Amino acid sequence: MNYNKKTVRDVDVAGKKVLLRCDFNVPMAKDGSGVITDDKRIRAALPTIQYLLDQGAAVIACSHMGKPVATFDSWVKKQTEKGKDPATLTEEKWKKSLAELSLKPVAKRLGELLGKEVVMAADVVGEDAKAKAAALKGGEVLLLENTRFEKGETKNDPALAKAMADMAEVYVSDAFGAVHRAHASTAGVAEYLPAVSGFLIQKELDFIGGALANPKRPLVAILGGSKVSSKIGVINNLLEIADTIIIGGGMAYTFSAAQGGKVGNSLLEEDWKAYSLEMIEKAKAKGVKLLLPIDTVCADKFAPDANSQVVTAGQIPDGWEGLDIGPKTVELYCEAVKDAGTVIWNGPMGVFEFPAFAKGTEAVAEALSKTDAITIIGGGDSAAAVQQLGYADKMTHISTGGGASLEFMEGKELPGVACLLDA
Repeated sequence: MNYNKKTVRDVDVAGKKVLLRCDFNVPMAKDGSGVITDDKRIRAALPTIQYLLDQGAAVIACSHMGKPVATFDSWVKKQTEKGKDPATLTEEKWKKSLAELSLKPVAKRLGELLGKEVVMAADVVGEDAKAKAAALKGGEVLLLENTRFEKGETKNDPALAKAMADMAEVYVSDAFGAVHRAHASTAGVAEYLPAVSGFLIQKELDFIGGALANPKRPLVAILGGSKVSSKIGVINNLLEIADTIIIGGGMAYTFSAAQGGKVGNSLLEEDWKAYSLEMIEKAKAKGVKLLLPIDTVCADKFAPDANSQVVTAGQIPDGWEGLDIGPKTVELYCEAVKDAGTVIWNGPMGVFEFPAFAKGTEAVAEALSKTDAITIIGGGDSAAAVQQLGYADKMTHISTGGGASLEFMEGKELPGVACLLDA
């Protein structure tokens, strides 16, 4: 995939209407109060929005939020599948479920952060949105309603993409968290407008794309998380590029069991044992260092207050389960990143949500904060861990998209990036 894409700086946006795809899928309070509990994604969009406004552009921002069901019939079907009684499912309740996923609170917060009013449209491509977009002047911001309120959004319906594109003259994509999906607002609109990246996507392409295409060596990849199956493509692709691959988290127990180790009640994907052995052989053949845990912190139950002990990897007693890497493994892994040129990290080393089993993840985060390497954190749980542990400002780049950064590392084409104009 070509990572070298035109950015918002490469097109003239002065006095033009710009359709800007953001990632405003922010967490909301569960009580239906419309309170945003974390506005990080809104803040991440500010540099691009401010640049467009400074250039005199009229900004028509759009985003999805959650997974609304766009028609009443589909909603009833979905709720019935979940075991709800169809007789209790009213149109009122469906409308309430949509209202809870409205972008109105986002418009309010974005306005506060920009220090100017953000006009809210009542729909995506309906009469209200069209009228407000037509009236929008340079230096003003309009936010369209949740793009997934339109059933054509996730189907990448050309009619919806064209209706969105008709409101603007330029398309700017800045929602990295959504570029791995070919939706109407992430890829479809690029068929009808000149399409470029915003600063957020540009940064992701520079860092992750750069690390994959032309890394400063040695390149060390740290892969954690629970399942081998969800990281197959990543391991496979990184075996072609990396100098060292470090394995931690729940997926390490499948590797351990594949080599004849005892893993007790640890997370184990029986079907992926043969694959794990294949990867070990492939690493040897390619001269890639594949580091696996040499000791494990195991617990007598999956709980924050469980009894724990450190055992040699592959010697977990029956009835016990591995929840973190052990102290010798911590030493080995921290040593491996010390002289790295580039480090990519995706997935925690253990159950970092439980303080007693967060030590491996903490130690790796700390080691990364001290290295001179370019450090890239691939979104999702590893980004959450780095934030939670207070090391975020010590990392070179923290990706804003978990799923997108994983597919990026797999070497897959991202539809929302492929559709942008090449530089």
